[in-house]
Amino acid sequence: MTSYNALIQLFHDFRKYQEPPVLDGVHDYSAGTMSEQLRRLPEFRARLDAISTTGWTISQKVDHALVRAEMNGLEFDHRALRPWERDPSFFSVIEAAESDVPAREAPRMHDTLRLFACSFPLGGEQEEVFRGKIKAIPGILAHAKTTLTAKTKDLHFLGIGQKKRESRALRRLAERLADIHPDLVLLVEKAGAAVEDFIGWLQHRYAAMPDSADGIGVEEFDWAMKHVHLVPYCWEEQEAMIRRELERSWTALKLEEHRNRDLPPLTPPATVEEWQARLDAAYPEFLDFLRTHDIFTAPDYMRVIGAEPRSLVPPEERDFFTQVSYHHVLPLLCHMVHWLEKQREERNTHPLRKEPPLYNIWDSRAEGFATAFEETMLQAGIVDKTPRARELVYILLAFRAARALGDLYMHGRRWTMRQAMDFSAAGTPRGWVKRDGDTVLGDIGLYLRQPGYGTSYVVGKIQFERLIADRAMQLGDKFNLKEFLDAYFALGMVPASLIRWEMTGHDDEIRKLSACNGR
Repeated sequence: MTSYNALIQLFHDFRKYQEPPVLDGVHDYSAGTMSEQLRRLPEFRARLDAISTTGWTISQKVDHALVRAEMNGLEFDHRALRPWERDPSFFSVIEAAESDVPAREAPRMHDTLRLFACSFPLGGEQEEVFRGKIKAIPGILAHAKTTLTAKTKDLHFLGIGQKKRESRALRRLAERLADIHPDLVLLVEKAGAAVEDFIGWLQHRYAAMPDSADGIGVEEFDWAMKHVHLVPYCWEEQEAMIRRELERSWTALKLEEHRNRDLPPLTPPATVEEWQARLDAAYPEFLDFLRTHDIFTAPDYMRVIGAEPRSLVPPEERDFFTQVSYHHVLPLLCHMVHWLEKQREERNTHPLRKEPPLYNIWDSRAEGFATAFEETMLQAGIVDKTPRARELVYILLAFRAARALGDLYMHGRRWTMRQAMDFSAAGTPRGWVKRDGDTVLGDIGLYLRQPGYGTSYVVGKIQFERLIADRAMQLGDKFNLKEFLDAYFALGMVPASLIRWEMTGHDDEIRKLSACNGR
C-alpha cells in the first residue's frame, strides 16, 4: 500500500470510528462511550503521523491536512463543545428541509431522519429505514435526557424552539401518511408525543437555570479556527477584518443611494402572481448570465432550486431575506449559488473530497464563496439594468458582518445571545431585520452552537478575494475569470486556506497554521 493509499484507508477508518455505536436505533453518547472514543483518538493520530508525505504533491498534502483537521474536530467536540452534554439541538430527530450547504450546519447527532429525501409513498428498503428511524425517536430523546447535564440556558432555549418545530413537522407528517401509509401513523404520533414530552423536560430545566455565558472563550475559538477550520486568523484579526467590512458595506450603500437618488425606488410585488413572474424571469436570467458572460462553466444539469409561492408575506411580517428578495430577486439569488455547488459536488469522484469534511470544516469555502459571489456578480454586471439593486448587495454584506461580530462577541464572552441579536438588527440598514424575528434568532443561535460559522461568511469572502488577487498577480494579462473559477471549483469543499495553497503554491497561511503548536 502506498503512503497516499494509507491516508485514504485512514480517512475511511476514522470516519467509521467517530460514529458512536448504535443500540436499537439509538446512537450512544453516554459518558463512558464518549470517554472511550476520546481515549482512542491518539491511535488515529499516530497512524497519521506515521504516513510520510515526502514527495507528495500539494494536492495530496492538502488531503493529509484535511484528515488531521477532522481528527482535531473530534477533539474539539469533546473538549469544548460537548454537544451531547450542552446542546439539546444536537439531538435533532427529523430534518424537514434540505440545507443549501454541503452538510447540516452545527453539531448534530448521527443519522437523523432526512424527511426531505423521502419519496412518498414509501416502498421497499426506504420504508423499512423510515420505520426504523421513526420508531427510534422516543429512545433517542430518553437517551438525551441522560446525557444533557450542562446548565447552558441559551442553548436550552434554542433547543426548545427546535423541538417545537420538529413537533409541528411530525404532526404534518402524520396527516400526510393517513391516506398513503396508515400503518405508520401511530409510530409517528408516538414520536411526536416523545418530542412534546422532551419539550416539557427542557422547559423545566430551562426555568431553573441561571443566566449563563454559553460561548467557548477566545482561546478555544482561536484553537478551533487554526486547528479545525484551518482559518489562519485569530479572534482579534477577524474582529478587525469584519469591522472593516461592516464599515465598507455601509459606506458603499450610502454612495450607491446617492448615485441613484433620482431613480425610482425598488418596490415589492403587489400580488403573488407578480412575485411568481419575477421568480420565473430571474432563474433563467441568472443561469443565462453565468453562461453568456463566461463567469464559470454551468453544465445543463445545473438548475436553480425554488419553491412556488402560495401567498405574499404581509409587509408587517417581512423579515430580512424576504425584504431583500421582494425588492429584487437577483442579489440574493447569487448567494444561492450554493445549490449549483451541491449539484456539482454530487458528481465529485475524489477519494477524500467527494464527501464534505466533518465538523463544518467547509464553512470558509462554502459560505465565504457564496458571500463573495454576491459582490462578484454585482461587479460583473448582473444588475446593471436595475442600478438600485446594487444597494441590496451592500445591505446583504452589512447584515452578514453584523452577525459575524455577534458570533465573535458571544464566544469572546462579551455579549449574550440577546445582545448579538440586537446588534445584528441595529447594524443592518433600513431596519429590515426584525429584532425578535426567526431570521436573527436562527442565525445567531446557529453561531452560538457552531463557533466561527457566522464569521466564515465575511472572513471566507476576504480569503476568496485575496485568492483572486494572488492569481491575478501571478498570471497578469493571462488571468481569466472563468478558468479561475472552474479551477477553484474543481478542488472541492475544502477550507479556503488549503485552496489558496493548492492554486497558488503560496504556503504562508499553511506555515502560520503549522506554527500553532499543541493539541
